[in-house]
Amino acid sequence: MRLSPAFANAAWVASSLPAWLRFKRAASRPDIAQRCCMLRAVGRNANTAYGRLHRFGEVRNYADFARNVPLARYEDLEPWIKRIVAGEPNVLTSEPVTRLVPTSGTSSGRKLIPFTASLQREFDSAISPWIFDLYCNHPGATLGTAYWSITPAAVFEEDQNSAVPIGFDEDAGYLGGVKKNLLARVIMPPAEFRLIPDTAVFRYLTLLCLLRQADLSLISVWHPSFLLLLLGELPLQWENLLRDVRDGTCKYDHELPDSVRRAAGSNPEPQRARHLARAGFGQPGVIWPKLRVISCWGDAHAEGPLNQLHQRLPGIFIQPKGLLATEAFVTFPLGDLHPLAVRSHFYEFEHDFGRILLAHELSEGSEYEVIVTTGGGLYRYRLGDRVRVTGYLQNTPCLRFLGRNGMVSDRFGEKLSEAFVAAAIRSASSSLSETPKFALLAPEQCAQGMRYALFIEATVDSGFSRRLDLALRENPHYLYCRKIGQLSSPDVVEIPDRAYERYLAREMEKGKRVGEIKPCALSTDTGWRQHLCQASG
Repeated sequence: MRLSPAFANAAWVASSLPAWLRFKRAASRPDIAQRCCMLRAVGRNANTAYGRLHRFGEVRNYADFARNVPLARYEDLEPWIKRIVAGEPNVLTSEPVTRLVPTSGTSSGRKLIPFTASLQREFDSAISPWIFDLYCNHPGATLGTAYWSITPAAVFEEDQNSAVPIGFDEDAGYLGGVKKNLLARVIMPPAEFRLIPDTAVFRYLTLLCLLRQADLSLISVWHPSFLLLLLGELPLQWENLLRDVRDGTCKYDHELPDSVRRAAGSNPEPQRARHLARAGFGQPGVIWPKLRVISCWGDAHAEGPLNQLHQRLPGIFIQPKGLLATEAFVTFPLGDLHPLAVRSHFYEFEHDFGRILLAHELSEGSEYEVIVTTGGGLYRYRLGDRVRVTGYLQNTPCLRFLGRNGMVSDRFGEKLSEAFVAAAIRSASSSLSETPKFALLAPEQCAQGMRYALFIEATVDSGFSRRLDLALRENPHYLYCRKIGQLSSPDVVEIPDRAYERYLAREMEKGKRVGEIKPCALSTDTGWRQHLCQASG
């Protein structure tokens, strides 16, 4: 049964009110809220194998917790997670692990993140106040259909050796219960779209689904470039799309799995097709006259594509998402702020000099690496994300995502971090007439040895390469490598179009899912020239 969008959204907003009220109370005393999160995590799991080893039962305060429980990366927890995969209970959590959610690894090919009922509730403690605030401030978004970006199924989700299911059948699994059922019945595209193996077919079906919705009022995607890619595809497929809307068909029917074909089916809509033909592919505001809100990433290297989206969709409210990962929910949007989700997990923050602070001890303007303890069994886990404190909601810090703290390119000791590279690219680009739609710095071999190449979707001037090199030379390690000839001067490669699409395709070939491919200014991989400089077509 497909519920009325207005009814389903109203029910979702109403069910989110209690969590919004609880968060507003907690925001005034984040120290108390965080202490509760910490004690809850160790109290519930004191009798697990991990809890006994690290004496969770002796923890009475933060000093005990920091003394007994070590800081951990995924590699430290991987042996414990392998025991969960083998079917052993009571390893990291006393609760059963209902799913192992795959995400990309660094040294390993993938990470498997334990998902429990407690972790689901912790995610909802951030999602619900965000949804309540968003819809209350933009009530028009509740009146129509919503598009929530589907994450295509990863090829490694089938694992016959795991005693615990790997991956979700659909992204709404993060919600659970009544909210999962509400969301699954009123959003589009259907969850079955995640089974489409071909990215071109996936995009076409997504566009077709969007064009059929005259009442589309909200779009939620991960990276803004995904929506830009869809809009860029419209003129290329316009006549095919109009025909399929008119006739209730799909040009790729013969290539689709049966379940996807059934889910994608539609009645002929000649009136909608005529409206679209009159509107034309260059008028998104006319194609979707009820569209009120777009939610997408806006920090770090998503800032440029976000600005492009503002230009393509003037007059539509675009809200940058908070910082969330497969492992944890860190911040969420409330109006123009992105407060720490103090009721979800227990957070610690490591300063550059190694000092670890709690949420109520952070300083505005300072930068930190996020450490998180969750109900899924990750304890003092280095998330790898770097943030800056931008202000406060009551007494709760608001954070901006700067980039991956662990992403460092270090071929010869140059130690280029992603946050630094992103700032260098912004500096070099500041005098350009357009904001780059895409920019990625990566090492590559050249005739002189090794250099960095910036792949950029923008027209640059003759002095750009020098400005980039000067900005990178602000890093003394890079400067030294340049002076002694270990690194040649950087190359700048203009990509005419579709750079992000090609970047996304290469990352997905590695098994990454769309939702976990975060905005990135730096890659440690080589070979990007071959992938990004394909002939346009």
